[in-house]
Amino acid sequence: MIIQIYEIQTPEEAEKCIELGVDRIGSVILSAEEWRKPVIREVIRLSEGTRTKNSLIPLFQGETLLRTLDYYQPHFVHLCDNLTDRQGSNMILDQHLETQETLKKEFPEIGIMRSIPIPMDGKEPDFPFMKIARALEPVSDCFLIDTWVGEEPVEGFVGITGKTCDWKRAEELVKKTNIPVILAGGLSPENVRDALIQVQPEGADSCTGTNATGPEGHPIRFKKDFQKVRQFIQEVRHAETTIRENLEKRLSRLRQELEEREAALPAHSIRPHQLLAIEELEEEISRLESILESDLN
Repeated sequence: MIIQIYEIQTPEEAEKCIELGVDRIGSVILSAEEWRKPVIREVIRLSEGTRTKNSLIPLFQGETLLRTLDYYQPHFVHLCDNLTDRQGSNMILDQHLETQETLKKEFPEIGIMRSIPIPMDGKEPDFPFMKIARALEPVSDCFLIDTWVGEEPVEGFVGITGKTCDWKRAEELVKKTNIPVILAGGLSPENVRDALIQVQPEGADSCTGTNATGPEGHPIRFKKDFQKVRQFIQEVRHAETTIRENLEKRLSRLRQELEEREAALPAHSIRPHQLLAIEELEEEISRLESILESDLN
């Protein structure tokens, strides 16, 4: 399972993440006016020759975005623009689709990670997160689920709320999309295991939940608490073990049920619903076997 940690802005913090076994380190470029940051480029270069990959959030679009990617050459560009109006009703996608099509053409070697907003549990029940995902999936390499609140801390961009999204809707997105999905939104060492066991995404992302805190207990942006990072990694690995054990138990039960159904088939006059039930079992067994095999690889 992918472990991704944001916001890593210094080589020293990048080195610590790599040492701890973080799979992806994420950095942020805050403005189009100051897009050239040699220190961030050094952060990105530190992962070369390691198993750790990097991602870059540019908080802008246009021609400067193209120059930025050419300068940094990250493994992933992470686009987290807000995709709805403040009421969460009207989707605003045309410009973003065009941007991603351009990026795929100009930088085919850079993966595109797109944030898909999902509201908090019980909020905005008609929020069009699946419509957004279906529209952007053809021009994205992976999704990151993050929490939508309507009044984002960084205007125009989803994320950095420290709040968890609706995990049921997140689970729905994971099941219905065809590209990898990373779960974000208020994840911390305290809740990430439960989140992953329920949602079962490809990975977990943490920013606010692994930040250092100030005297009043508020997270400090761009400053990590590496004890929290270490605990976060441990909890993700514990969740992986639990998910795998649950899958193996379910797979064993399904195989047994399949054997019993096949043994109970009459020699003649097999009914269509009997065959359909067996086919459904075989499909689910194949799906679970594929998941377990991908984990091993």
